[in-house]
Amino acid sequence: MADYKDIIGTAVRNNAGNLSDDQKDQIFYDSTNVDFKYRIANVTSAGSWRTGNSMNTARSQLAGAGTQTSALVFGGEPGPPAITADTEEYDGTTWTEVNNLNTARRLLTGTGAVNTQVIAISGWLQPGQSTNVETWNGSNWTETTDVNVGRYSGRAAGTYTSALYFGGINPALNYSALTESWNGSAWTEVGDLNTARQSLAATGADNTSCLASSGNSGTPPGSTTVVESWNGSSWTEVTDVNTGRNEITGSGTQPATVIYGGTPPQTAKTELWNGSSWAEQNDMSTARHNLAGSSLSSTSAVAFGGFTSDETGSTEEWTGAGADIGAWSTGTDMNTARSTMGNVGTAQNAALGFGGYNGTTRVANTESWNGSAWTEVNDLNAAKNAFGSAGNYTSALGFGGRDNSTPRVATNESWNGSSWTEVGDLNRIVKESFGAGADNTAALCYGGESPSGNDSRVESWNGSSWTEVGDLNAAKRDGAGIGTVYTSCLASGGYVTDVVSTNEQWNGSSWTEVNNLNTARYQMQGTGSTAAGLVIGGYTTTAVAITEDWNGNNFTEVGDLSTARYGAGTAGTITAALAFGGSTGTVTAATEEWSGSSVTTKVLTD
Repeated sequence: MADYKDIIGTAVRNNAGNLSDDQKDQIFYDSTNVDFKYRIANVTSAGSWRTGNSMNTARSQLAGAGTQTSALVFGGEPGPPAITADTEEYDGTTWTEVNNLNTARRLLTGTGAVNTQVIAISGWLQPGQSTNVETWNGSNWTETTDVNVGRYSGRAAGTYTSALYFGGINPALNYSALTESWNGSAWTEVGDLNTARQSLAATGADNTSCLASSGNSGTPPGSTTVVESWNGSSWTEVTDVNTGRNEITGSGTQPATVIYGGTPPQTAKTELWNGSSWAEQNDMSTARHNLAGSSLSSTSAVAFGGFTSDETGSTEEWTGAGADIGAWSTGTDMNTARSTMGNVGTAQNAALGFGGYNGTTRVANTESWNGSAWTEVNDLNAAKNAFGSAGNYTSALGFGGRDNSTPRVATNESWNGSSWTEVGDLNRIVKESFGAGADNTAALCYGGESPSGNDSRVESWNGSSWTEVGDLNAAKRDGAGIGTVYTSCLASGGYVTDVVSTNEQWNGSSWTEVNNLNTARYQMQGTGSTAAGLVIGGYTTTAVAITEDWNGNNFTEVGDLSTARYGAGTAGTITAALAFGGSTGTVTAATEEWSGSSVTTKVLTD
């Protein structure tokens, strides 16, 4: 007797090829490739921070407002005993100096939905607290109605027409529980906080719905874990933060808040509130206190300024949990397990891995990847590892490195798609250099280790010979080279006297220091371009699986490799990359494929 499946069939969609990226969390049948597949979204389980461009004026005890792409910073202390009225706007990339506050002050607060609608409140005038309030219209500050009670280190939440100002210090009142509500024209005293405190985190959409988190209550040990929620008329205690601290900041609303930074001790800790509980997130790159941030979003925030070992202007951008981060999936192993090999390829389905160290000796093996399998092709003329490489899988170079008898070599081999030919040597003997370039006629070899130590020299290849050009700013080796053309590339991370996170960009004539990696490491690899690239894996004190993407301005951590490794090969782009070989402590042949899309397609197997 026929069953339901035989009569009706299954509810699995039939599709010729893969589904589009907006169709996720589905099982379907790919009639073109004759496979059952499913689509799964790749999202973060915890948020992460990306380094942004620094402010023009480093300072602490400042105030901020706005969004990640439309922020404002104002006031603060550029260094004791100075105070400032400086105001800067952030567009998501660049800080621009604009018109100053009318009254310079520090330990002030502010709030606002965007950088054209901001309110600056109270603060410290040196000496004495201020009652002064100013509103910003996108071009100028205007003095408006003062708060009823001046104080400093208080906090505000909401918008510039509907805000709540609470806590702080007033010498006559000491630690304050005072709360004042702003309706766009006047301040009204409303219900006090249950716990008087200063330097807390304030978040909220308007003057009817706010959250007051942590801060300094003055009661030993000082930093409190207390959190209170405002309903428009009174404060109610809710779930405590995990780590009490003061001189922190936050962004978000009453049901969705992120708080970050603070002291003591100085911290980079980040916590996320979902309306009922707090969860620890990935830390900021830079621990700091007395910082400022954006206002209303817990999923797309910005942190800037503060105090580290001195006043800082550094900026970090927050991407909340649940964001698109891409993912790695397992591919077919290489034929020969090895690390520190030459590696090229501008596409995920067309890569070349050559040379390397197999755990016992250097090898000359060359393998070509077609998107599904590795094929052994003609060997290098000389077995070597730890060399620079550039080009693509049909036109490549492998230069410098180390062979089985010599610590460093200057030799250079050119690949034409089928075989290797020895061509013009480098001007120096060097290993562990960076490399970039489109093909075997135009490449750049930079940095590395020469007999005298870490090297900053740079050489450019024109198809027949090498010419020395502008040096790196810092001599370093064994980092990630990113660049599809030899006139535009990056030198990311590496080793100086220890692992570093520094990043330099080449414009064809000189190097400029740009935003750092989030995690210092070496023996990693890079792929992509100076506008959109990836740094994959590496070594800190152990092998790491960290993947960071570069958007032309800064790095953010995205989905980790399945297998932590260093000395791997890479190829492809920011949205479709390949990682192969390397060492986990033992050499590996493992291959992984990167999808930077919000969804990954997996083949269902028996």
